[in-house]
Amino acid sequence: MLNSFFLHTVLIGNPGTGKTTVARILTKIYKALGMLERGHMVETDRQGLVAGFVGQTAIKTNEKIEEALGGVLFIDEAYSLTAKTGGAHGDFGDEAIQTLLKRMEHMRGQVFVFVAGYTDNMETFLKANPGLNSRFDKMLRFEDYMPDELLQIAMHMLDQSGLIPTPEAEEYLKSYLAFLYDCRDKYFGNARTVRNVVNEALKNQNLRLAALPAEARKNVPNNLLTLEDLETFKLDKSTFAFNRQTIGFKARS
Repeated sequence: MLNSFFLHTVLIGNPGTGKTTVARILTKIYKALGMLERGHMVETDRQGLVAGFVGQTAIKTNEKIEEALGGVLFIDEAYSLTAKTGGAHGDFGDEAIQTLLKRMEHMRGQVFVFVAGYTDNMETFLKANPGLNSRFDKMLRFEDYMPDELLQIAMHMLDQSGLIPTPEAEEYLKSYLAFLYDCRDKYFGNARTVRNVVNEALKNQNLRLAALPAEARKNVPNNLLTLEDLETFKLDKSTFAFNRQTIGFKARS
């Protein structure tokens, strides 16, 4: 039965959209359906497949495939395998790809290969080798989360941290996440960005409480996130790190 299914899969989308999480869920589903013998997922990337000397990359890649037998080999940022490094012996990513292609064809049903990465990079990756595109049977696209979804993620993370935002704080958080969404580029971090925002808010809340005198702190709820804790989040593009002027030397014209 196992050899009847060919489910090598491409997962494309911006970071933080849940590609790895969905890959893990699919692996469990395939195991439950009897499509995978062991139902485990081996996660790796270029560093886990590519070696620095001639002949070693094939060995390293084969070892990962053997480790994933009966389950899924998940290759994150797979497009890096086709990136030219300019090393003295050429790039060994091509050797890893050739090894993968051979094993994917000869071991269909025994191991599923999932590759993941940014949309543009993955399309380039699939076109880099004539055999790549034809080896993958499914493609899953992960769209950026909408502002309301980003807020739901933030509220869930706050709940997990034991914090309850005041109505004013929740409204401002909603506005800020919508602002980030409107300013996003193709590398927008989605849930990762939300996690960074929540972590910063948690730090601000802790600092606010720590600054209070001991007596005053007794009368202040320690599980509330207030508007004051979000003051560092400005609805202004000029506050973004990538828009700030860098320190350096200016060449004379």
